[in-house]
Amino acid sequence: MSRWKPDARGRLEKAALELYNDKGFDATTVAEIAARAEVTERTFYRHFVDKREVLFQTNALADVLAHATATAAPLAPLEVIIHALTEAAPVFEERAELVRQRQAVIAANPELQERELAKLASLVSTLAHALRERGLDSTTAALAAEIGIAAFKVAFDRWINDPDQHTLAQHIRETLDATRHLTAPAEHAAATDDGSLPGQENVA
Repeated sequence: MSRWKPDARGRLEKAALELYNDKGFDATTVAEIAARAEVTERTFYRHFVDKREVLFQTNALADVLAHATATAAPLAPLEVIIHALTEAAPVFEERAELVRQRQAVIAANPELQERELAKLASLVSTLAHALRERGLDSTTAALAAEIGIAAFKVAFDRWINDPDQHTLAQHIRETLDATRHLTAPAEHAAATDDGSLPGQENVA
């Protein structure tokens, strides 16, 4: 074992994602993750309950969403959602390469996809609670939260696969703006029926 190095949690996450992509999630052991990160298995378990938890750390994101929703200026519910999600975007953008590795692992494993859906459902609950705390009734808060997280999922997928590398925040704004057009007259929908989101034609 080499001398102590800082950021054991970060090194464990990086090592795990590399191994999950190289060997497959099921074939990777905690011992292999720890060895690549140059720590002991005991250190791994101080940071993660199991190897799945490396992929599903939701506390930071939930905290940002809750705080951003609570502290947003007086706005319409959809504007509050846009504010909260764009405030959360740096959680992903600052770790873009690891985030993309993570998504590749999840896409290759149906069991992990189910866990991802459960994580998103927990974020809906977090957002709905924060909206109720702002005074919204339960139905409006639940509907706004569901729309927000569904739009976030679409925006996230677009960002992950965006060859032009637009920011996640930009994709979030465009995707949520598109929800305003879902009940627009048919002639307005036809005006943007070129495969792009409304407003995307203005992207530099």
